[in-house]
Amino acid sequence: MKKVYDSAAEALDGLLFDGMFIAAGGFGLCGIPELLLAAIRDAGTKDLTFASNNAGVDDFGIGILLQTRQVKKMISSYVGENAEFMSQYLSGELELEFNPQGTLAERMRSAGCGIPGFYTKTGVGTIIAEGKEHKDFNGETYILETGLFADVSIVKAWKADETGNLVFRKTARNFNPPAAMCGKVCVAEVEEIVPTGSLDPDLIHLPGVYVNRIVQGEHEKRIEQRTVRTA
Repeated sequence: MKKVYDSAAEALDGLLFDGMFIAAGGFGLCGIPELLLAAIRDAGTKDLTFASNNAGVDDFGIGILLQTRQVKKMISSYVGENAEFMSQYLSGELELEFNPQGTLAERMRSAGCGIPGFYTKTGVGTIIAEGKEHKDFNGETYILETGLFADVSIVKAWKADETGNLVFRKTARNFNPPAAMCGKVCVAEVEEIVPTGSLDPDLIHLPGVYVNRIVQGEHEKRIEQRTVRTA
């Protein structure tokens, strides 16, 4: 089965529809699937729900979809650095489901493993726990969190072989593996595609069984916050 596509638009062809749920990898501006996000913007798909650690910045990452009013809801951990997000949220245009980072990662991973829900102590006694089932285990209270089953996952990797095995580079791995796992279809953009069999099996971070489509492209590696000192 063909997994390698010539462009991000081709890799997403037939997958996008209004009102869909997308899981996106990345942390800040590190390891975000920028080419696929731009293709979603260009496709004009709207009323989107995104599960992602953050919402990018005003002109990069998911921020470009906020600018075009294509996102209806964010399921996120950190939403700073984005004035457009703040404006839409405070005006009631954008819905936010806030998640602790570990909970968000586990909700994605659980869905990828076919687990519909799990109990965690994180968030007990806070607004995170409101409306969720509480259960005691060994005298401790836990809350029920549900798995995130996305229509499509979009992720960014360093290398892939032609069967979809992925290798991430250093901290750019971040939320990408669990995000990739939880989608019905996973599309990965990569910096390099290598021949099948050339990757050391012990160094593969995500097996190709989770990856349905791959696109190679040029990527911009931005620094989100840079601090310098005067001489």
